[in-house]
Amino acid sequence: MTVEKCPECGGRKLVHDHEKGELICTECGLIVDENIADAGPEWRAFDSEQRDKRARGGAPVKYMRPNKGLVTEIDQYNRDIRGSKISSKKQAQLYRMRKWHKRASIASSMERNLAIALSELDRIASYLGLPDSIREAAALMYRKCIEKGLIRGRLIESVVAAVIYAICREYGIPRTLDEISEISGVEKKEIGRTYRFISHELELKVPLTDPTHYVPRFSSALKLSGKVQEKAIELLKKAISKGLISGRGPTGVAAAAVYIASAVEGERRTQKEVADVAGVTEVTIRNRYRELKKELNLKIAL
Repeated sequence: MTVEKCPECGGRKLVHDHEKGELICTECGLIVDENIADAGPEWRAFDSEQRDKRARGGAPVKYMRPNKGLVTEIDQYNRDIRGSKISSKKQAQLYRMRKWHKRASIASSMERNLAIALSELDRIASYLGLPDSIREAAALMYRKCIEKGLIRGRLIESVVAAVIYAICREYGIPRTLDEISEISGVEKKEIGRTYRFISHELELKVPLTDPTHYVPRFSSALKLSGKVQEKAIELLKKAISKGLISGRGPTGVAAAAVYIASAVEGERRTQKEVADVAGVTEVTIRNRYRELKKELNLKIAL
C-alpha cells in the first residue's frame, strides 16, 4: 500500500516505524498504516564483507549457459552427506540418474542448438579475448534470434559469428570481419550476409565503426609510441570531420593514419608491416594514404 499523505489532516510528513511495522503521521499522530511487511533481510551486516557472506540471493542468471545456470547438478563424488563412500548399487543408480538428467536438460532441438551455439560462442570469444559482459550480451542476442526463428535454415557457426560481430560493433570493441572469419571458419561474405539479416530482423541500431578504435591495437602490434597513437587519432578525427571516411573500410583508414603518423613522429614502419597487422592490402593503405594526404594538405614525403 502506497500512502502519499495523511487521510486525517492531509499532512505529507509520514514516518516508518520499522520495529512496529507502522506508518505514522508526524503532524497529527495518526497511524496511517500498520502490519507493514519488511521486505529487507532478517540479518544485519556492519560492513560489505559481512553483507556478501550473509546474502542468500543465489547465483546470477548466466545467458552463456544453456539453462541460464538455474539447474541442479548431481556431482561425481559418489559420497553421502557425511563424506562416506556409498555402495556400488547406489553408485549405479546415481550414474543412471546423471545420464537421464543430462538427456532431459537438452530434450528439444532448440535446446541442443543452444548448447552447441553457446560452446562455439565461448570458443570464438576466448580467441578474440572478449570479456564476460560481451559474451553474456552475445548469448542474449543469440537467444533472441532463436525466439524470432532466425536460426532456421542457417549454419549455427555463421549466426554465432554474426552475433559476435554485431555485439563488438555495438560496444565499440574493434574486431574485424576478417578476424572473426578466420577464427570461426566461416566465410567473411556469409558472416556479413547473416549480420545484415539479423540486424534488420532485430532492428539493431548498430553505430558505424569508428576507425580510431583500431589505432591502439595497430600501434601496440607495431610497437609504436603513445605519440604516434595520438597523431594517428588526430588525423582520423580531422578526416571524420571532413567526411573522408564515408564508404571506406575503417581498418584501411586507421592503418593509413598509423602509417602516416609513424613517419611524422620518426618511427617509420613499412606499408607491408602495417598491412600485415591491420589485415588489409598494401594497395589499400596506399590509396587511403593518398586521399588523406591530399584532403588534409599533409606536407610529408613517404
